[in-house]
Amino acid sequence: MKNLRFVMAAAMIFVAYHIADAQSKNFKLGQWVEIQNSIIKELNRSYVDTLPVDRIMRAGVDAMLKELDPYTIYIPEEENEDLEMMLSKTYGGIGAIIHKKKDENVVINEPYFGSPAYKNGLVCGDEILEIDGLPTKGLETKESSDRMKGKPGTQVVFKVKKVRTGDTLDIPIIRERIHFPDIEYSGMLDDTTGYVLQSSFTRDVSKDLRKRFIELKDKGMKRFVLDLRGNGGGLMQEAIEIVSLFVPKGSLVVSSKGMTEDTEHKYYTESDPVDVGMPLIVMIDSGSASSSEIVAGALQDMDRATIMGKRSYGKGLVQSIRPLPYNGQMKITTSKYYTPSGRCVQAIDYSNRNEDGSVGHIPDSLTKEFRTASGRIVRDGGGITPDVDIEVPQYSRLVYSLVLGGVIDQYVLNFARKNGSIPAVDDFHFSDKDFEDFISFAKTQEFDYRSSAKTYYDSMKKELEKDGLADAMKDELAAMEKALEMDKERFIRLKKDEIIPFIEEEIATRYWYQEAGVKVRLRYDEQLKKALETSVAI
Repeated sequence: MKNLRFVMAAAMIFVAYHIADAQSKNFKLGQWVEIQNSIIKELNRSYVDTLPVDRIMRAGVDAMLKELDPYTIYIPEEENEDLEMMLSKTYGGIGAIIHKKKDENVVINEPYFGSPAYKNGLVCGDEILEIDGLPTKGLETKESSDRMKGKPGTQVVFKVKKVRTGDTLDIPIIRERIHFPDIEYSGMLDDTTGYVLQSSFTRDVSKDLRKRFIELKDKGMKRFVLDLRGNGGGLMQEAIEIVSLFVPKGSLVVSSKGMTEDTEHKYYTESDPVDVGMPLIVMIDSGSASSSEIVAGALQDMDRATIMGKRSYGKGLVQSIRPLPYNGQMKITTSKYYTPSGRCVQAIDYSNRNEDGSVGHIPDSLTKEFRTASGRIVRDGGGITPDVDIEVPQYSRLVYSLVLGGVIDQYVLNFARKNGSIPAVDDFHFSDKDFEDFISFAKTQEFDYRSSAKTYYDSMKKELEKDGLADAMKDELAAMEKALEMDKERFIRLKKDEIIPFIEEEIATRYWYQEAGVKVRLRYDEQLKKALETSVAI
């Protein structure tokens, strides 16, 4: 009886504490709402200048949400199209990437295969002189793009100067719903290895993957590579359906837990698999996040696949969309997800990351041990750690500068203007003569061609000047600068093997569209080649 009274007393204390805590939180929330309303009213009444209400309120909301996590955001009505693009990778338009320089016409840079632009004969190099009668020379890039987009089924009329003939034509195009494919490429890497590159998780990608897998199996596939490198995720349900392709029906894939009971769920596979025995390789890297980590983590915990590459991003947070007044919406983090073994892959400190977005090293003392189905040890604390760690090739600063500075892109556009065709993608290679042409072009372009060592030298020299030591070390500095100095042409020639794959991929894409670009990329994918060699050894 005494024990019963003790338990009841403890329960009453527990309930009283939580009621008091909830009341305290509600009081503080009401207090801050009242303070915020008073501040806005006083500013509106007394501030010396016209109050930019929209701007300061939006800044306040964004700053408030930023204190929580990077994924909880406010989307006003005018940005709903951006949300749709984020969730479904679709928009209304003609389906083409454009190139636009100030005071020049819009140029078609890359039409998508099967898009309205493709169906109406627009090719790389075609100039858009007018959009619905409005000259494009005076437009900014965003304004040009916005005018080309629109509701599917509506018409837009372009005045186009054709790159091959020089003819000027009026081309009416009916806009369509443009969907960037989740599966960018599927095919056989050799006689027995099937491969799929999946870039996101939007609606029905699991059905598409099922279809591609069966097609590859019919071609003789004996092992399967699912490439999720750079895949930032998407719909959780699609991740669950993808796992269900390879594990028995009724298997636990992922669970979620939040602040309330309605956010606690366990998700099991509900459909019959297509293959539960074929060897699987899942490729991940620091850009693999969210749904990619659900797939990789579940298949790793069930010992169903070998995970290869580099540690994933570490986004173990689940977002939901909540409606707000005036047709606004909020994407809000409502729970964390856990792999079948119980791991939460959310980075312990997602606000502090490496430059590439990946999670920094986390000591084992800050992580917990979990066990896979066969008893292997796996850990939480930031992403999925691959079973086989494979280094990512490192590129020189020059290559990044050529790519990000648009030098390669502009060269490829000029190449497409001058060349009516190229060989089939499997036979296409950028020749030594072509590379000499690229060097001649690159030498005329303004870009930062310093080596990484030279940038460190420049920074060091500035610090020495601040400390008043540069004059005392001028001879040493001059000798070092001379050793590090390298002109554009010499540096480009030195990095030829790094540069050519990027040029080949861009050229192949312009003539044979997006899948061709992936095929060229696979030609030079050393990390994937290493994964295939390693899996044979395993």
